[in-house]
Amino acid sequence: MRKPELAAAIAEATDLSKEKAAEVITAFTDQVAKALGEGDTVSLIGFGTFEVRDRAERQGKNPQTGEPITIAAAKVPAFKPGKGLKDSVQ
Repeated sequence: MRKPELAAAIAEATDLSKEKAAEVITAFTDQVAKALGEGDTVSLIGFGTFEVRDRAERQGKNPQTGEPITIAAAKVPAFKPGKGLKDSVQ
């Protein structure tokens, strides 16, 4: 499902217009990104938690030459699903 399809489904479920539902999705994703950028976590009980994780420096290979390269440490966004979401998938 892509953003327009999600907006249409939300619009149908909430009696909002598709445009307003798309604005809500954009506002939600912007706020999650802002919180993660500030080092916070975003927890939605039953759905999951968005958080920032530290990825350690590691060794990799250049796929064209096979030459070893060092991949720098980084902070990456991550999502940990909650029990309700896990149960709905099974």
